[in-house]
Amino acid sequence: MADTVLMIGTRKGLWLAKSDEARRSWELDGPHFNMEEVYSCLVDTRGEVPRLYAGTSSPWTGPQLGYSDDLGSTWRIADDAIRFPEDTEASVERIWQLAAGAEPDVLWAGTEPGAVWRSDDRGSSFTLERALWDHPHRTEWGEGFGGQAFHTLLPHPTDPTSLTAAISSGGVYQTVDGGGSWTARNKGVRAEFLPEGEQFPEFGQCVHKMARHPARPERIFMQNHGGVYRSDDEGGSWTSIAEGLPADFGFPIAVHPHRPETIYVFPLSGSEGRHPTGGRAAVWRSDDAGESWRELRVGLPDNFYVGVMRDAMCIDEHQVPGVYVGARNGTVWGSADEGETWSQVAANLPDVMVVRAAAL
Repeated sequence: MADTVLMIGTRKGLWLAKSDEARRSWELDGPHFNMEEVYSCLVDTRGEVPRLYAGTSSPWTGPQLGYSDDLGSTWRIADDAIRFPEDTEASVERIWQLAAGAEPDVLWAGTEPGAVWRSDDRGSSFTLERALWDHPHRTEWGEGFGGQAFHTLLPHPTDPTSLTAAISSGGVYQTVDGGGSWTARNKGVRAEFLPEGEQFPEFGQCVHKMARHPARPERIFMQNHGGVYRSDDEGGSWTSIAEGLPADFGFPIAVHPHRPETIYVFPLSGSEGRHPTGGRAAVWRSDDAGESWRELRVGLPDNFYVGVMRDAMCIDEHQVPGVYVGARNGTVWGSADEGETWSQVAANLPDVMVVRAAAL
């Protein structure tokens, strides 16, 4: 068995990269789900053997949830696992997010159109979080360029009744009663695309991604559509931590698996250009919860005029963690030393939408 597995979801299939703990060389296998969009992946290490999940979609089969218990040698499909009740008059277009719950068999999914789903049987079936679907704000949520979708799901690591979710463009919502009710958690987040004087609404913010560490679940980090933020009260209020970055626009944000105060972002020049400043690929790291930032780009390319999407950066859980970035030009870069130096894992793949890694 490989010591490290990296799932790479693209617009035209899924690739699996495997390596040992050193992560100096990789074996690439794929495409799995050839010609299907793969917007979400998960390496679930909670069982006796790791299970790989992939949320796929195609014009012919529609959205499906695939899973493998042998690191991708074979795949099964959970038929009709995520399906709207008939009275909603809605249908799932894409599975944007998959997240492991606090309980052993619980799996969460976020979809387009914007809905959150819970499975209690490891993905064989899902139940719609109806109170969120019926929330009075839902009819007023907008759509980002990528569509209206719940792209971030943060189950509380020890409280199975608590989940914090984010949708673009609607904002952050949280339940603390097992889905019975949901409240907006957007205080202090600026919606720069709204008119002056209306830029701090109760909801309607275009959140790009959120992350938190299980050892400090009350602290959440956010990359917004213009703005990088930290909350120290589980989304009750937000404070800007963008000072020191070359730009406050971007998509991904990730937390170090062993240090809750260490976070990573991939800044882009702005909503119009959507590429790194000066065309220089660079990951930025803060080791003090956003109080200061440092550029990490040794080994990353110049003349890099593509973006990195919201789920296309991740971190494995080795003692010295590896950091991974997938780009819209089909390249994937990895660092085996917490981002200090980088090397290419894959090239010439389709448009990368999601990367997920695990130490096995």
